Amino acid sequence: MDGSPPPLAVITEDLDAEPALWLGQRCEVVWQAHDDPALSEVLLRASALIVRTYTRVDTTMLTQAPRLKVVARAGVGLDNIDLEACKARGVHVVSTPGANTRAVVEYVIAMLLDATRDRLFLEQPLPIDEWKKLRKDLEAPRQLADLTLGIVGMGRIGQQVARAATALDMRVVYHDLKKIPEDHCFGAEPGSRDELLERADAITVHVDGRPENHGLIDADWFGRMRSDVVFINTSRGMIVDAAAGAAFLQGHTGACALLDVHEPEPIMAENPLLALPNAHLSPHIAGGTRAAKLAMSWEVRDVWRVLSGEEPEHAAV
Repeated sequence: MDGSPPPLAVITEDLDAEPALWLGQRCEVVWQAHDDPALSEVLLRASALIVRTYTRVDTTMLTQAPRLKVVARAGVGLDNIDLEACKARGVHVVSTPGANTRAVVEYVIAMLLDATRDRLFLEQPLPIDEWKKLRKDLEAPRQLADLTLGIVGMGRIGQQVARAATALDMRVVYHDLKKIPEDHCFGAEPGSRDELLERADAITVHVDGRPENHGLIDADWFGRMRSDVVFINTSRGMIVDAAAGAAFLQGHTGACALLDVHEPEPIMAENPLLALPNAHLSPHIAGGTRAAKLAMSWEVRDVWRVLSGEEPEHAAV
């Protein structure tokens, strides 16, 4: 040891306790909320910065962190991190691709089932006439095996959604800007945007947060969807034009939207989707399983690799 103080890693959002303890046994760790003004003071000494969804790593923040060597995104999307600015500063960026894929896929399938199969749990015995009425009223008009699922964005999560959907005997069509190898499609068929919108009984969105995707699902997209479509978004809130979505749902009461991500977060009172009975909004929990959170939090291993002078396993920059 050369007697110099250990490097400082700053954690700005939620991180699992076990990986945080592991890192704390190797370097100094400070928890400082991303929206706390005191963060700028801590960043002056920081060698590592560990963030999740709501910490914006841009040129301004990088200027406040002259010793920074690595930014770790305990998650998948990197749209809250200015990759070019980090590259220009020589700051490594690492993430956890695939850590929450299974969790998001399960949530999408659960949403599909929620939209197609009403469920009621009895709390008391019923007379025979009420029993029969309930059974009749709860008869589902559709089942997944009769539906076509449209997947917008056939990346890691989109591919695994296709795998799960085809296992349930759904027909699957996808639209992506890139050509996807056939052995990654699990029986899903490629199609243009308009082909997908025309064919799909249900649509699930899995695109990234690049600026070009801001407002991607706009009035034109909604206007081409089926009148009874099930629309699901677990990717980024900014991808969906909320006003266009609300107008579509108001005019097509047989359709429904299940949205786990929003712009901004948390949801504001003026969000036009809030009051609609066929819009169902959840608080960004698709990736929220214990296993997924733990896998994302173990990104601290790559943090320590960089601080030790080694190459990270999951490098974005």
